[in-house]
Amino acid sequence: MARYSTEIHTGGGGWQPDEDLTISISNRGHVVPGDGAPATGTTVTWSGEQGNGSVTFFDDGTAFQGTAQFPGEGPVGYRGRLA
Repeated sequence: MARYSTEIHTGGGGWQPDEDLTISISNRGHVVPGDGAPATGTTVTWSGEQGNGSVTFFDDGTAFQGTAQFPGEGPVGYRGRLA
C-alpha cells in the first residue's frame, strides 16, 4: 500500500492540491507491495461511480502522473508524490 499527496491541473487554474490517494492491490502484491510503492513504469487504471483515472509511476514509485475525471467534471491532469 502506498499513499500519495496529489494535485490536479485544471486548464487555466494551474496545479491545485487534491485529496490524498491510497493505492492498495491486495491480491497482486508484486504490483503494489504491501509495504512499499509500485515500481517505475507501473500503470494503474480505475473506473467507478466516484470517477476514473489512469496514472503511471516513476522515480522508484515515489511519484506518478496521469489523468483523472471526477463526476460532473471534465478530465484533468493528475499527479502525486509519495506522502
